[in-house]
Amino acid sequence: MPKEAIHPSYNNINVKCACGNTFETRSTNKGDIVVEICAACHPFFTGKQKMIDTAGRVDRFRRKFAQSDAAKAAAATDTK
Repeated sequence: MPKEAIHPSYNNINVKCACGNTFETRSTNKGDIVVEICAACHPFFTGKQKMIDTAGRVDRFRRKFAQSDAAKAAAATDTK
């Protein structure tokens, strides 16, 4: 026979996101939970994830390999 009254209460609570989305779940937490990001607004789950270019790294990478690709194409046409 399991012991009585040793487990915390498991009640329905509301979770509120900063984006305005709210949903109900069950938890041992007392009161509502407020989160900054949820599955409705997280870029990974919404498919709106963007590449953040810090200090022009992406452009520098593209320029570097565009030059090497152009050199390879020129070398290929010279040998023919």
